[in-house]
Amino acid sequence: MLDILFIIGPLFMAIALGFIVVRLGIYGPSDIRVLGRFVIQVALPALIFKALSERSFTEIINLRYLGAYALGSIITFIVAVAGARFLIQARSRSTLGMTAVGASLSNSGFIGFPLVLQFLGTKATVAIALSMIVENLLILPLSLALAESGHSDRGSRVQTLLTLFSGLMRNPLILAIIAGFACSLLRIHLPTPVTRTIDMFALASGAVALFVIGGSLVGLRPGGDLPRIAWVCASKLVVHPLAVTAMMLLFAPADPILRTAGILIASLPMLSIFPILAQKYDEQAWCASGLLAATITSFATLTFVMWMVGSPLHG
Repeated sequence: MLDILFIIGPLFMAIALGFIVVRLGIYGPSDIRVLGRFVIQVALPALIFKALSERSFTEIINLRYLGAYALGSIITFIVAVAGARFLIQARSRSTLGMTAVGASLSNSGFIGFPLVLQFLGTKATVAIALSMIVENLLILPLSLALAESGHSDRGSRVQTLLTLFSGLMRNPLILAIIAGFACSLLRIHLPTPVTRTIDMFALASGAVALFVIGGSLVGLRPGGDLPRIAWVCASKLVVHPLAVTAMMLLFAPADPILRTAGILIASLPMLSIFPILAQKYDEQAWCASGLLAATITSFATLTFVMWMVGSPLHG
């Protein structure tokens, strides 16, 4: 347990540092947005590209992992929406859609990468890329389609989804995944100066990403009703890890590192843009509260999950 605290403690200290620095006014919200864009557009794409391009195509295309993570996330989607509809009597489809986003989409980039890297090593970064494919190409469109279904006509919903996919195809993270797959499939080896440059930016991703998470929490405006907040937190930190764990055991990816990485990724709090996505539907108050509560609570839940699964690197 002490080894786990030595891993997860510094991660949350980096988050706390970001919060304190912005709270004291040393950095402003605009500075955090710039750092966030650097992570999303440069550092994380470099890390993803490096992880994929340096491995064989058969190693990174793990259909069992993709199937297990996708099914676990879909089960979470269904349970979260059903619970919101029947347990807390949420009737708005916008609320149901945002519940699905908060419950079944993890903060894979900002918290997942540094956590998985320290706990499982560089080989596990492949799991992050595969999980991002599931999240961005399957779960996010389904969730937003549900939110839009009660908010606009069919033509508008189709246009919204087309706009979403168009944006994803220009997203540096998705482009990095595609480029990494291509280099792996075609066995392309980049010149040493290029790979060293990519390595430098990749190394910058972890600390800056965690710092950005902490700074972003300062700008949240919590509010909304407690049942929604409690349910989305329980769905994300309990239902999602359990569902993905069940599917990982059922499909049993051959590599235990990937299996453990999938469970850890599912155990992360929701993605940091959760309240931003909710602004369109006027659901941002309770979503901001849910993000704040889940991020703080995840220190305890992630510690427990890491203790339960153990690290394959250490037997």
